[in-house]
Amino acid sequence: MFPCRAFVSLLFVLIVGKGSTAPLVGEEVWDYVEVRDGAHMFWWLYYADSQSVKYQEVPLVMWLQGGPGGSGSGFGNFGEIGPLDSDLQPRKSSWVKAASVLFVDNPVGTGFSYAERPDCYATDVDMVASDMLVLLKHFFSKMEDFQKIPFFIFSESYGGKMAAAISLEVTKAVTRGDLRCNFAGVALGDSWISPVDSVMTWGPYLYATSLLDDNGLNQVKIAAEAVKDAVEQQHFDKATELWSVAETVIEQNTNGVNFYNILSQESDDVSSAGSNLISMLARRHIAPLHKQSLSQLMNGAIRHKLGIIPQNVTWGGQAEQVFSSMAADFMKPVVYMVDQLLTAGVNVSVYNGQLDLIVDTLGQELWLQRLEWAGLPGFNKLRWTALDDPASPGVTGAFVKSFQNFSFYWILKAGHMIPSDQGPMALQMMKMITKQV
Repeated sequence: MFPCRAFVSLLFVLIVGKGSTAPLVGEEVWDYVEVRDGAHMFWWLYYADSQSVKYQEVPLVMWLQGGPGGSGSGFGNFGEIGPLDSDLQPRKSSWVKAASVLFVDNPVGTGFSYAERPDCYATDVDMVASDMLVLLKHFFSKMEDFQKIPFFIFSESYGGKMAAAISLEVTKAVTRGDLRCNFAGVALGDSWISPVDSVMTWGPYLYATSLLDDNGLNQVKIAAEAVKDAVEQQHFDKATELWSVAETVIEQNTNGVNFYNILSQESDDVSSAGSNLISMLARRHIAPLHKQSLSQLMNGAIRHKLGIIPQNVTWGGQAEQVFSSMAADFMKPVVYMVDQLLTAGVNVSVYNGQLDLIVDTLGQELWLQRLEWAGLPGFNKLRWTALDDPASPGVTGAFVKSFQNFSFYWILKAGHMIPSDQGPMALQMMKMITKQV
């Protein structure tokens, strides 16, 4: 199937009616790839829309959402970095202003991607990486003009865990000559690289921000230690179950703190009545990426616009199955993969939101200090550099520390979904990572 092409302005016509004035945002391309028999993955590319440079002169960024089961074509696109927001209004901090952006609904079954049979779902990050390699080979063979453009993988949450595995496979494939692309680096945003480090720092982080008292801190510590013990014994299914227990303990002791931004009072109903553990976890951590308004948009006007979505496929309809299939892999760490990437000379960036709880910065710094990367001592000797918030000149929006092929960004006033909370700062960070500033 040849990629479908269109302009975002056509979407405006669909929504507001013929005769309405709509801004021309830029050319788009989308397609399906059958990565395995019965396993279909959907991708959607926005060409860079810059007034000053051509798309050939800026990077290609692939965005990977979390979950697993969160849709990049939906939430990442309309909720974070795409050219339009969920009200179909132009986003001022869209990454399309400085890069061509490729959204991929992965693993299979996420978003508009779909599995024909239950055995088509991925079960671990190695399988996810294998599937993505098939898709990228298809993409770069069809889109030959992108083969020499610097290609970066950006990610969020569980997407970062997948990005680490995918980046290793991409690096190997490029070295073998199996994949023609100019792979330039990976960025891990609020990423589930070492789950147990996140869990073990939930209590101290909440205590330091006055969201737990002494009794609450002790209860969270006990629950977190149980998770740690299960991980150390490699009982990963049990660890996932105990991880959910630890979250419940936190909710009970904080009056329902928002795991994605501790200053937000919004909370989704994750009542477990009549549901199994996986269903509850899926609602707790995937439902925020599939809000009713976004689901209506994706299954309505967007579906109609794309024109290639099978009739029996609903956007987000297989998300829970995706999460369930990956459950045994969920609590496994991939710190060793980051080490391998750094040792191989791949440019690696880590960025984290100050207000994120589910993947707090304290936990990120713990696994970072366990890296065997030879450059770590040099990195630790550096002092960080303050970055102005582009939206508020003179006000610190982030800190950064870079050494050799590794960078760490501390993003202030942002939770788990950094581009949603601090769009201009996220765009500035992307430009720095892709070496445009």
